[in-house]
Amino acid sequence: MNENLFSSFITPTLMGMPIIVLIIMFPIILFPSPKRLINNRVTTLQQWLVKMILKQMMLMHSAKGRTWSLMLISLILFIGTTNLLGLLPHSFTPTTHLSMNLGMAIPLWAGTVILGFRYKTKMSLAHFLPQGTPILLIPMLIIIETISLFIQPLALAVRLTANITAGHLLMHLIGGATSVLFSISPPTAMITFIILLLLTILEFAVALIQAYVFTLLVSLYLHDNT
Repeated sequence: MNENLFSSFITPTLMGMPIIVLIIMFPIILFPSPKRLINNRVTTLQQWLVKMILKQMMLMHSAKGRTWSLMLISLILFIGTTNLLGLLPHSFTPTTHLSMNLGMAIPLWAGTVILGFRYKTKMSLAHFLPQGTPILLIPMLIIIETISLFIQPLALAVRLTANITAGHLLMHLIGGATSVLFSISPPTAMITFIILLLLTILEFAVALIQAYVFTLLVSLYLHDNT
C-alpha cells in the first residue's frame, strides 16, 4: 500500500506522452452552450449558478474590477470541476500539483499588482510603509512588506495543493485499511467504511470550497488594487 500511496498524483501518460493537456481541457465539455432559443434544464441551472456566483463576487468591486468578471468565473468553474473530477475512481487531479497551481496563481496575482501600481500608485506604495513608522524601523518594515507581497501567490498555490492532496491521501489510506480489514475484522471494516464515506462527502465539499477560496482571494487582491 505504501508503494502506491502517491500513484494517484502521477501524471497519466498515453504512449509515453503526458496527457495533462487533455485532462485540463476535459471540464469544458461539462458546460454545454445553448444552441436553441429555449434552454434545457441543465443549461438553465448552469446559467443561474454562474449569475449567482458572479453577483456575489462582484458586489465589492468597482467598475474597473468588474472587467475581471469573466476571468474570475472561469477560474472558479475550472478549479471546481477539476477538483470534483479528481474524486472519481482511476482519475487524476491536476490541482494536486504545485506547479499547475503556481501557474494559475502567479499570473493572476501579478496582474492585480500591476493594476495597483498603474492606477493606485500612491496607495500601493503606501502599503510598504504605514504612516507614523519610526525611522529606525523603516528599512525592516519595507523588507517585511515586500516579502509578504511576493509570498501571496505562493500561499494561494500551497493552500490549494495542500488541501486537495491531504484529502486524497486520507481517502487512499482509509480505503486501503478498509479493504485489508474486510478479511480480518468485518465489523471494524464497516466502521472504517463509514468513515471513508463521510470523508468522501467532506471531500466533495472541500473541492468546491477550495475553488471558491482561491477565486475569492484573487478577487480580494483585485479589490485592493482597483
